[in-house]
Amino acid sequence: MRQPTEESFLKDIAQHEMKVLLDSRTHRHLRFRQRGSSNMWFELVTWPGSLAYSGDMGCFVFSRLEDMFEFFRTEYGEGQKLRINPSYWGEKLEAVDRLGHRDSGHREFSEGKLRKHVEDAIKTWVEECDEPYDASDEDVAAAKAAFKAELREAIEEDVYYHFDEGEHEARKAVNDFQRKIGDQTYNFQETWEWDCDDYTYRFIWCCYALAWAIQTYDKASIATPEAALTEVSK
Repeated sequence: MRQPTEESFLKDIAQHEMKVLLDSRTHRHLRFRQRGSSNMWFELVTWPGSLAYSGDMGCFVFSRLEDMFEFFRTEYGEGQKLRINPSYWGEKLEAVDRLGHRDSGHREFSEGKLRKHVEDAIKTWVEECDEPYDASDEDVAAAKAAFKAELREAIEEDVYYHFDEGEHEARKAVNDFQRKIGDQTYNFQETWEWDCDDYTYRFIWCCYALAWAIQTYDKASIATPEAALTEVSK
């Protein structure tokens, strides 16, 4: 699945407003939603050392600093992009909701990452394939092209054909692949070491939401310090 971008996220929350339900030092409860709609609403609750994000896009609990707004706070200015750090922020997760078929709601199998590992192996095989002895550059290039075409056909038939059948079948197709071309047999080695997980769409969306929500809160606090328990538009 394609990951959300800052542009797509900002479109999602273009009509969101902030409601401050509690604002007492590190104890906060903020809600962000569009008037009259629950689509992609979310809220942040903080207490000393922790922050809980929940809403239409999932639930995640983070722990790192006494004031978690300080942890997620990023610099911003006119025209400056939201800065997110999914890998570092993901390390601070204490709890995530379950999707039912997965143990974690912030990471999932990525067909794209598995495909990238396969393509890297193909590139190495082509680079290291035997070259015709005492051949011209044109003959070497032609030999490599022919080898690559034959290898590509085998991969398409025996591996990529199964990628639409889900994670188990995709991994099995990679592990089972074996094709002899010339005097050499090709198969994938140590595939258990391949990292084929990526961040879920909603976790990346959550990261953008955290950065944007804290910026929104900071701007409102500067403009209206008495904003606690009042509704403030973005």
